[in-house]
Amino acid sequence: MADKIGLPAPPMPGDSALKPGTFDGQTVFVTGGGTGLGKGIASEFARLGASLVIASRKPDHLDAGREAMEAIGAPVHVVACDIRDPDSIAAAFDEAVATFSLPSVLINNAAANFPVPAEDMSPNAWRTVVDITLNGTFFCAREFARRHLAAGTPGSIINVGASYAWTGGPGFAHSAAAKAGVKNMTETLAVEWGPYGIQVNGLVPGLFPHEDMTADIQGNLKRTNDKDPVQPALRVGQRQELGWAATFLASPYGRFISGHTLTVDGANWQRRHLTNPEVVTVRDQMGMGPFDPDGKR
Repeated sequence: MADKIGLPAPPMPGDSALKPGTFDGQTVFVTGGGTGLGKGIASEFARLGASLVIASRKPDHLDAGREAMEAIGAPVHVVACDIRDPDSIAAAFDEAVATFSLPSVLINNAAANFPVPAEDMSPNAWRTVVDITLNGTFFCAREFARRHLAAGTPGSIINVGASYAWTGGPGFAHSAAAKAGVKNMTETLAVEWGPYGIQVNGLVPGLFPHEDMTADIQGNLKRTNDKDPVQPALRVGQRQELGWAATFLASPYGRFISGHTLTVDGANWQRRHLTNPEVVTVRDQMGMGPFDPDGKR
């Protein structure tokens, strides 16, 4: 029997299969681009010559995004933006145009998420996650597309999704439902806007541990055994791998790909057991006690 070796490690950050300067003269607009996976995606566009616009509600995230892009040597502008508010989005795009140019690439990365059993989820928690993750993604895509339709110019939209859009997400009912909407919307908009030169794709990350993960998600990961052996690839992802996928999709070499959702997770979401393990409730997985009907609603 062959020894397990897993998928090879990726090249080091800074490498790219694309030509240097692939995005020279282009502006890339990244929501939630100051931290985590958004920052990883923005960094790869920056290394290929793009000017970056980083949008976030949080000043500290904007500062982190600016510092990361400046460290690469890329032109960067940060803008406060609440993607739940179409007027805020329009103002952010106005700033992008005034500072650089009409963004040719939009990365819809900003989202809201936290683990919670469905029975404990408040109506406000549901509304907030759906409003940011689904509505915000649409509002940003709509603003981007309307400007390109008016200008008669092509563009590329990448919506960051999640694999539980296909499978459901126990413990994440709000986010899974919203991400399912994002996947469906990606396919719809690709057809509607393709005739106008606007490409729309989804990009689904697997497990890419990073320092910007929220405390509750980090807590869940800490209750999991060593992360590498439980992946078919026998390793987790590295952020530059997601950035490489994004830059390829938006590059001249990927423009005939549209309406597609690309999963970058080493086949983890497709893994199945030959025999089913014992069912463990979401509450038990989160280390929570029994449901309290008198608790917070």
